[in-house]
Amino acid sequence: MPRIDVTKMPFSSLYPLLVHKAERKGRTREEVDQVTAWLTGYTPSDIAHLEQSDTSYGEFFRNAPSMNPNRRLITGRICGVRVEEIEDPLMQEIRYLDKLVDELAKGKSMEMILRG
Repeated sequence: MPRIDVTKMPFSSLYPLLVHKAERKGRTREEVDQVTAWLTGYTPSDIAHLEQSDTSYGEFFRNAPSMNPNRRLITGRICGVRVEEIEDPLMQEIRYLDKLVDELAKGKSMEMILRG
């Protein structure tokens, strides 16, 4: 079975999965939007608009208004891989968001998640 390039998948298909992961653990969509906004510089209304568009997941990250410089403080494993060791810059940005949502779902405080 061929591997699917996540960067070419629709943002509108993937973002709801992140929201659902957080909601299953008692967190909210607003919190997912908040960590996404912190990472990318998009506003929650930008995110909602992009969810209704045909933007790919890769385009979402490549066109981010302002990637947070403190994202480099995000460390740890996601899917068995250390995020700080990912060599592909785009995939690393994607995994940063995965890690933030994972931390949210695990019950970490927003202050800790946002490296504040």
